[in-house]
Order: sequence, then C-alpha cells, then structure tokens
Amino acid sequence: MELYDFDQQLQREGTSSVKYDLRQMFFGKPDVQPLWVADMDFETPDFVRKAVINRAMHPVYGYTFRDEAYYNSIIQWFARRHVYQIQRDWILFSPGVVPALNLAVMALTEPSDSIIVQSPVYFPFFGAVTHHKRRLIHNLLIKSAKQYEIDFDQLRAQAKEAKMLILCNPHNPVGRAWTTYELEQLAKICLENNLIVLSDEIHNDLVLPGFRHQVFAALGKEVEDITITAHAASKTFNLAGLATSSVIIPNESLRRKYKHALDGLHIDLGNLFGAEATMAAFQHGDEWLGQLMGYLNRNIDFLDEYLLNNIPEISLFRPEATYLAWLDCSALGLSDEDLKSKMIHEAGLGLSAGIEFGPGGEGCMRINVACPLSQLKLALEKMKLVFGK
Repeated sequence: MELYDFDQQLQREGTSSVKYDLRQMFFGKPDVQPLWVADMDFETPDFVRKAVINRAMHPVYGYTFRDEAYYNSIIQWFARRHVYQIQRDWILFSPGVVPALNLAVMALTEPSDSIIVQSPVYFPFFGAVTHHKRRLIHNLLIKSAKQYEIDFDQLRAQAKEAKMLILCNPHNPVGRAWTTYELEQLAKICLENNLIVLSDEIHNDLVLPGFRHQVFAALGKEVEDITITAHAASKTFNLAGLATSSVIIPNESLRRKYKHALDGLHIDLGNLFGAEATMAAFQHGDEWLGQLMGYLNRNIDFLDEYLLNNIPEISLFRPEATYLAWLDCSALGLSDEDLKSKMIHEAGLGLSAGIEFGPGGEGCMRINVACPLSQLKLALEKMKLVFGK
C-alpha cells in the first residue's frame, strides 16, 4: 500500500491560483496566509496526474466526448461509496456545481418563483436565486452550543409558497453531515408542498470518522423523483481547475428541461482533461481518500484542542464532513468588520468571513484545514498572538 505525504509543503504562488495569487484583491494584502477558498494545499493524487499527463502526450486536443468509461466510473463510485444506484441516462454535465445550480434554477423555475436556502450557507446559492430574478427565502439554521440544526417549523411555513429548495448536503460552512432522519423530515415537507430539491453534494465524499453521508435522492423513489443532485470529484481530489461536474436527474421531465438549458449554452462538450481526471479519481481513489480523511481528522483534532487551550473565546463547531471548519468568534465581542480586519491586518490570516454566508453567519469565520499540519499550527500561533488569553 502506498503511503501519501500530506505534510509536503507546496509552492503555489505564480500558478494563477485564486487562493494565493488573488490575495491582494480579496484581502487588501498580498501576504496573508490563505485559509479561505475551498481547495486543498495537497498534491492532486499521482494516479490522477498520470492520467492527465498520458492524455496530454497525444498531440491533438480536439473535440471530445465523455465515453462509457467516464459514466461507469461515476456509477460505480456512487454504488461503492454511497450505496446508490445511478442510471447512465440520469447523468448530465456542468462545468461546475455552481453553474449547475444556476442552470437548474433557470431551467426549472420561473422569474418571481420563491426558492429556499438554509443559511448560513455557501454564498453562491444566493446569486443562483437572485441573479435570475427569483425570490430568496432564508430558512435559517438553528444554532446550539455544539452544532446547527434545521428549523423544520419555519420550513413548513415557507414551503407553502416556494417552488424549490437548494440543499447543501453536507453543509458548507457549518460542516453538518445531515442524518437520514433529518433528511427524511425535510423530504416529507418538500413532497407535501411539491418542491423541487436541488441538492449540492460536492462534499459528500469528505465525511469524517463516525459519520456518514446520506444521498438525498436515495431516500426513496418519490424523493428521487423531485431531486437534482450536483456532484463532482473536484473537492475530494483537488481538481477544481478542470471544470468538470455531474448533474444527476432521475426524473425525465426535469432532466429534459435541464438538458434544454444546457444545450442552449453549448457547454456540454466540457473539458477533455477534466473527464480523464474524474475517471482516474473514481477508479483508483479509495485508498488515497481514506488516508486524506485520516489526516484531515487529525488536523481538526489539533484545531479543536488548540483553541480550547489557547483561544477559548473562539470555539469550533466541529465538522462532521468537509475540510472547512466553522469558528464561533462571538465571545470576542467584536463587530464583523473589526473581526475580519484583525484577522487580516493583525494576525495576517486570510479566512472567510462568516457574514459572507448570509444571515446567521454573524460573529463567525470559516477556516480551511486542508493543509499540512505545520501550516495550520502557524496560523493558530498567529491567531493566538492577537486573540489568545
């Protein structure tokens, strides 16, 4: 068995990296330690790089299509990792999950339709609704001392006037791996009110020890019939730059409408190297992923213990999934603007401000722990100098 080195330090500056090379644009400083955008400071797996290099050796990069091996790799991955059987015809393309959300909103709803999101949530959800003149409804998550929960009472009232719910499963940024029971309750409300569920499951392979991912569409035939699942290998295997995602739509009518919108934009051919990378990841990625999740869990253990012992005013909502940790900084007594400013200008850290994730994000910050432990230690030492006891 090959052992992978997640402690390796990588030089990413000068590679047109959003995370590193756009720090001046996003933080007003070019040298903050970047722990924000959700890609990993780990090497993309060797078997993925090899597949891309092998294809790149062919001297022609002409028009290509995704062959049966590509679709089979997705089908087999879901069957093996999530016990969910997908049919070949259900799988459509998108250059990313965010484009998929926008396409689905445009294809399956009408201007002025109401769409529910569960805030605080990944902020492109908001634009997928408002940019297309749909009405945004916030079903705010309930914050407890240790974790976030769905406000089902509020959702029941909101569902009566909505056309769609965009589900983040697992949830970014609060890190919940929603339980089967919770998703069954949500599904019941959506079925009773004839809501379409657009389920962003891009983090579904990044589930931490002791938890599991429940594919929303796998809750039963009725639920499957109202669900569009957006998924990609990009978060799991660090492939975001290859712009390749899947949109899984079992319902023929919904699938036809989505495909019509996709065809109208002429983006279905996709990316030659993205297809090769996706196949390699799903065919060979189980062992690498297992080692990755062990490393991420140790990073989270370190983060949790360090905050408790050194910066108790900042508390961790320990993630059940994703490599994104949600920090409650409200005990510091700072405004959101002052909190962000101190992180950037005094601690020298580039985190994602909680208010970016909408209502409920006040007083919080999101930190990306998918980095070598030495980098995480350095960041926490900087944080301690500014906020520590």
